[in-house]
Amino acid sequence: MKVCMVVTNGFEEVETVGTYGILRRGGLDVDVYSLRGTQATGRFGLTCNALKDFAHFSDDNYAAIILPGGPQYKELENTPRVLQLLQDFYARGKYVCAICASPTILGHLGLLQGKKYTCFTAMNEDFGGTYCDDYAVADGQIVTGKSAAAAIDFGFAILQALRGKEIADETKADIYYK
Repeated sequence: MKVCMVVTNGFEEVETVGTYGILRRGGLDVDVYSLRGTQATGRFGLTCNALKDFAHFSDDNYAAIILPGGPQYKELENTPRVLQLLQDFYARGKYVCAICASPTILGHLGLLQGKKYTCFTAMNEDFGGTYCDDYAVADGQIVTGKSAAAAIDFGFAILQALRGKEIADETKADIYYK
């Protein structure tokens, strides 16, 4: 099973790399796309190369789309194709996942209406759902994470949604997560 992440300059390193690591450990294929060609630099200077170019994005084979947070969320939200993909994934019953600042994008699109969700607390608005002060929240096909500190829980919430509790629990045991 394949999932994709979309990043650009200013991505939050912990949320991106931590989530990626959990998903890969759990047996998912993860493609990371950059809005800026084949590389992106995180908010603290980590540069990732050999990413997939978002200009060539095709979503036919992905079960989920994931948006890490960080200052990049502004550029993600101002990219019409990203917004369209989020709506398309949701409309087709695929998973839409976002952490920290990025769940606000989902909220602005109306995807959090009637849903339980979390996000960076200071950025919570009235999105028409129920804000939960938890590290990770899964409600139907929406999975949200609170902050960089929640990256591991967020990764496991996505893994459990896609591959089931047994695989998530096995992966937790493999890294001594409690």
